[in-house]
Amino acid sequence: MIKIFLKDGKTIEVEKGSKVAEIASKLSISLGKKALGAKLNGKVVELMQAVDEECKLEILTFEDDEGKKILRHTASHILAQAVKRLYPDVKLAIGPSIDNGFYYDLDAEFSFTPELLEKIEAEMKKIVKENEKLERFELPRDEAIKLMKEKDEPYKVKLIEDLPEDEVISFYKQGDFIDLCAGPHLPSTGKVKAFKLLSIAGAYWRGNEKNKMLQRIYGTAFEKKKDLEDYLNMMEEAKKRDHRKLGKQLDLFSIHEEGPGFPFFHPKGMIIRNTLQQYWREVHRKAGYDEIMTPIILNEKLWHESGHWDHYKDNMYFTKIDDEDYAIKPMNCPGSILVYKNKIHSYRDFPIRYGEMGIVHRHEKSGALHGLMRVRCFTQDDAHIFVTKDMIKDELLKVIKLIDNFYRVFGFEYFVELSTRPDDSMGSDEDWNAATEGLKSALEAAGLSYKVNEGDGAFYGPKIDFHLRDSIGRTWQCGTVQLDFQMPERFDLTYIGSDGEKHRPVMLHRVVFGSIERFIGILIENYAGAFPVWLAPVQVEVMNITDSHLDYVSNLVDKLKENDIRVESDLRNEKIGYKIREAQMQKVPYMIVIGDKEVNEGNISVRSRKDGDLGTFAIDDFISKVKEEIDTKAKDIM
Repeated sequence: MIKIFLKDGKTIEVEKGSKVAEIASKLSISLGKKALGAKLNGKVVELMQAVDEECKLEILTFEDDEGKKILRHTASHILAQAVKRLYPDVKLAIGPSIDNGFYYDLDAEFSFTPELLEKIEAEMKKIVKENEKLERFELPRDEAIKLMKEKDEPYKVKLIEDLPEDEVISFYKQGDFIDLCAGPHLPSTGKVKAFKLLSIAGAYWRGNEKNKMLQRIYGTAFEKKKDLEDYLNMMEEAKKRDHRKLGKQLDLFSIHEEGPGFPFFHPKGMIIRNTLQQYWREVHRKAGYDEIMTPIILNEKLWHESGHWDHYKDNMYFTKIDDEDYAIKPMNCPGSILVYKNKIHSYRDFPIRYGEMGIVHRHEKSGALHGLMRVRCFTQDDAHIFVTKDMIKDELLKVIKLIDNFYRVFGFEYFVELSTRPDDSMGSDEDWNAATEGLKSALEAAGLSYKVNEGDGAFYGPKIDFHLRDSIGRTWQCGTVQLDFQMPERFDLTYIGSDGEKHRPVMLHRVVFGSIERFIGILIENYAGAFPVWLAPVQVEVMNITDSHLDYVSNLVDKLKENDIRVESDLRNEKIGYKIREAQMQKVPYMIVIGDKEVNEGNISVRSRKDGDLGTFAIDDFISKVKEEIDTKAKDIM
C-alpha cells in the first residue's frame, strides 16, 4: 500500500499501481464519474496513469481549467480523426486545447466551408458513439519519424525532428487513427458528448508569416449539453454586442488601413474616453497620487538597463535620432523611474505614488489585431508606487481597495489570479519569494480568494491580475498589481532612511483600466452600446414635432447645456416615430418630445431608452434627475 495526500489535507492508502480513475472512484462514486484527469505532484496526468509511489494527488473535473483542457484536447483529436476519415489526403499540423475550446490546423487542397463543418461534426458524433479507447505509446525518434512518413504527415515529421534529443516522443491511438501528442487525454472518445465546430480561419504554420497558410478549424466542447447551449447562446449575444460593429453604428471609433492596429477616436468616442480619464484622475487625486507624463521615445540604452531589451525587444518599435538608437516605449515604468531619480528622497517622502496616462506602442502581429481589444498603440493608466519594505502590505491593500471600488462603479464582478515567476525572469530566488509572499499576504488580508497562475508573472516580479466578468458572463483581464524588487536594483534607486544611510526602495506597478482603448471596447460590449447616463456621449436627445416648436427646443437645449448635460436636437422634417427610433438606435438614454402641449404648459414629455414613455416632467425636475444620475454614476436609467 502507498499513501496518497489529497488537496483537502486528508490522506488515504491505495494499492501500488492503482490507476487515477480507480482512486477517484474510491474517494466517491460521483467524483469517479466526473473525473477527467489529475495532478500528480503538480503534474497534470490522465485517468489511465498508474500511481506507483507516495504522492500528492488532486483529481481534476470540468470545473478545473486543466480538466477542461483534457476534455477539449481529446475533442481536437476526434476532429482530426473525423477529417482523416472523410478526407484522407488532408495533412495534420497541430490541434491544442485553448481558452473556451480547441482547434486543429490542417493543410488541404480545398477550402473548408460551413457545410463541410457540418459533415465533419456528424462524423465526430459517430466516433464518440464508437467509444474508441485512447491508448498512449512511445517510440524512439527514428521509428517515430518513420511512422509519420508512412502516414504521409510531413508536419508531424517536422515537429519530431525539432524536438530536443532527450524528449520522449509519444503518440495516441484511437481506433485506426494515430496522432503525435504528449497528452494527457480522456480514456475514450465516448466521454466527449457536448461539442460544436464553430468557425474556420487561416493560420500560418508555426505562426510564421513566411510559412504556408493552413486552415484552422475552431470548436468547443463541454461536459454537459446544457453548458454547451448556454455557451453558444452567449456567443450569439456576443456577436450582437461586437464593439467593432457598435463602434461604427454609434460613431465612436474607426481603424484604417493607413494605420492597422492604431485606433482613431471620433468626437463621441472621445467623450467616453475623456469621461473615463476624468473619473480616473478624481479617484487617484483623492488616493494621494501625483500625475506625471513621460516621453514616448527614449534612448535605447534605457531599455537595456531596464531589462526590457532582453525580454521584450521583439515587441518594440525603434528609430534613430542624431545617429543614436531610440525606442518607442512599450511600457511606462522606466520613465517613472527617471522621474524618481531626478532628486534625492527621504523615507519621510514615502509612499511616492506616480500616476500616468501613458501612450505605449507594441508590435502585435497583424493576425492578432482585433478592434480595440488588441491594438498596437494604447494608453495605459499606469501607476508606479515607491515604498519601503515595511510599507508593502499596507500599500497593496490600498491598491486592492482602490481597484475594487473602481470596478464597482461599472457594475463589474471580478476574480483574482496570483501569477508567479516565469522562466525568463530576472532576479534572485530570495527577492522573488519575498515578493510572492507579499502579494499572498495582502490578498489574504483583503479577504480575497485567488487562484495561483504558475509561471505567468512579469519578468521583473509576480503579479495580481483582476479578471472582470461582463454582463453575459465573459471574463476580461484588466487590472494588475506587480511587486518589483528588480528595477530599483537595476537603476540603483535609493532613499535616505531614518538611520541617515542609503536604502533600496520597492516598486509597485499597477493599472486599473489596463488599457483605456481595451476598457472602452469591453464597456461597449458589456453595455451593448447602451452606456449609463454619466458615460453616454449624448445623454439627452430633444426632438420637435413641427417647426412651430423650434424656439422652445432651442431654449430647452441651451438650458440643458448650461447644466452640463450632453444634449443634441433632432430638428429634421421627419415623423416623430422615426426620430425616436433613430435615437433608440443611437442608444441615447433620454429622449424629449416637444409638441403643442409641452409648449403651452411649459413642460417636457420624456422617453427612456429602457422603459419607454415616462410621461410629463417639469424641466427643472428632469434636469435634477439627470444630474443626480451623472453625479452618482448610476449604473442604469429608470
